[in-house]
Amino acid sequence: MTGVYVASSDAGSDKRTVALGMAELLAGTVDTVGVFRPIVAENGRDPLVETLRRRYGIVDPYEDCVGVTYRRVHSDPEEAMAQIVASYVALSARRSGVVVVGTDYTDVGTPTEFAFNARVAANLGIPVMLVVSGTRRDTYGVRSEIAVVHAELAREHATRLTTVVDGVDPQRAQELRDRLDRIAYVLPDVPGLSAPTVRDLQDACEGRLLFGESGRLSRETSGLEIASMSLPGLLDRLAPDRLVLLSADRAGSLLPALLAAHSSPDFPALAGVLLTGDTEMPEPVWRLLTGMNVRLPVLSTPLDTYTAATRLFAVRGGRAPLPDKKIESAVAVFDSALDGPELLARLRVTRSAAVTPVMFEHTLLERARADRRRVVLPEGTDERVLRAADLLRRRDVADLTLLGPTRKIKARADDLGVDLSGVDLIDPDHSELRERFAEEYAALRAHKGATVDLARDTVAEVSYFGTLMVHCGLADGMVSGARHTTAQTIRPSFEILRSGLVSSVFFMCLADRVLVYGDCAVVPDPTAAQLAEIAAGSADTAARFGVDPRVALLSYSTGASGSGAGVDKVREATDLLRAARPDLELEGPIQYDAAIDPAVAHAKLPDSRVAGRATVFVVPDLNTGNTLYKGVQRSAGAVAVGPVLQGLRKPVNDLSRGATVRDIVNTVAITAVQAQEPRT
Repeated sequence: MTGVYVASSDAGSDKRTVALGMAELLAGTVDTVGVFRPIVAENGRDPLVETLRRRYGIVDPYEDCVGVTYRRVHSDPEEAMAQIVASYVALSARRSGVVVVGTDYTDVGTPTEFAFNARVAANLGIPVMLVVSGTRRDTYGVRSEIAVVHAELAREHATRLTTVVDGVDPQRAQELRDRLDRIAYVLPDVPGLSAPTVRDLQDACEGRLLFGESGRLSRETSGLEIASMSLPGLLDRLAPDRLVLLSADRAGSLLPALLAAHSSPDFPALAGVLLTGDTEMPEPVWRLLTGMNVRLPVLSTPLDTYTAATRLFAVRGGRAPLPDKKIESAVAVFDSALDGPELLARLRVTRSAAVTPVMFEHTLLERARADRRRVVLPEGTDERVLRAADLLRRRDVADLTLLGPTRKIKARADDLGVDLSGVDLIDPDHSELRERFAEEYAALRAHKGATVDLARDTVAEVSYFGTLMVHCGLADGMVSGARHTTAQTIRPSFEILRSGLVSSVFFMCLADRVLVYGDCAVVPDPTAAQLAEIAAGSADTAARFGVDPRVALLSYSTGASGSGAGVDKVREATDLLRAARPDLELEGPIQYDAAIDPAVAHAKLPDSRVAGRATVFVVPDLNTGNTLYKGVQRSAGAVAVGPVLQGLRKPVNDLSRGATVRDIVNTVAITAVQAQEPRT
């Protein structure tokens, strides 16, 4: 088991970025990650523990992830220490890696608080990752603080893993790195990490939601705007992500205008509106708003404007679990500022033989980031695509191009609070590329009677436009299907990018391993020769993504025990594949249980090198494949990544129309990795 103790030297440090970064690093290396906070507040659940539990799918109950309360430490420090150690030992026995996060200087509040953290780390027997605040400190001040806390660690017999200076202005980060001369890592300030969300502000002023979507309460705010002027003056002062404080007795004249401005691309998108005071909204205004399908959160508080503003100006983020985009920003800054492999080497972390979904996804993102490619997303106005684009941008995974009406994409992004800076937007209807693509498509499809005049309309369709971007080298790959059917997504690639039989695989991420299933999405009823080609392509795709290919060609019969058209086709495909690819370990025909279960394999095929150990499962037809992957996905709780297409000159991948943001992020990363491979 590997553990690391993240401790800050004072209240000015924000340990969340370091805690998230270390958890991400461990999650990509070991099979089970845990989180532990030795000391927590008396009431409610710790937001950082809940953030980490949600982010990494930690199944340990919250109570197992915390030690004692601040009150216990005050009343009996020795007994509290014993309880902390006992709780940590019980948790760490079940986990390969644990991130322990020290106190926040919010309750203990004594000069000896850091010493207590150092003592806890020493008693847990894990090294300290020290976090020192660089906010409002010059180089001399940072060096002095580091020297003091290093001495404190030594006095408490705690081992230091490394030191991180956080909260540094990005403009002076490199200068501070040079002046510290390898004494510590320098972590630039994460924009917006401490910005409160609408929910933080709602809680602080005892507000209630009158109108709007509750899901938007997690949107972070950039500040407050007090509506004390006339409507023209107020509209002129609006800024993105502001919470507007509006006296309830002025709601009738100003609130509808604010909602209209929020929905207009000519004004910045707001975070919400807070109505102050006990004055009831006029009934006609209430009726008007009720029929407007208001999405922007409109809150109400009994506090007057002055009291509400006083409370809200004092609120910082961190009162609630972090939303996904803040997590991604923090992890991205950590990744760029710290040397992950070096930290793992210092911790002596050995990569687990098991491969969890988080580990697989982490490796995908790392590989994509190492050799960035451009991926085009044709469904630029879809909410999931926009949120995925924001996450991919924050993690620096790939360069992105979104297709669709540019004005509509920007308005939708503003409405969702999505940052598309650095993302290219192209409207196919008005792009200068349309004529070039029409000529290219007409040349490619001339044998089918295509003309430039007809092609102009065809290439304006986003799937064709995106595919032609890939074909012409303006993008390295395409991901679509969140709104379009599989046929709409892959038909253009069949016409423009096909290099052989097009088939697909799903990466099935189980709790402790990744399996490959093909073909579950494209070829309805392959012949024996096509089945052999699908199997070969699936094995190559598996190897490309780190899965050692042991191929099982599935049937309802194992070995020579059965006969019939279906099993004979699989037997012929196995023979063809053995002849064409003697380098592959394969078995077929074989039943699924004999392919995956060592006990069944021992009874049915005791001498097989693949039975019971298969990693690539090739199904005889689409009906079987689609049923198999969805059954495993639902019954075993597997994460299905795909379908990943094979047989194209350049990568185009399809999404399920039920795809989540996580699915889109993973598929873009896979597409980027595929694009790194040289194609013929």
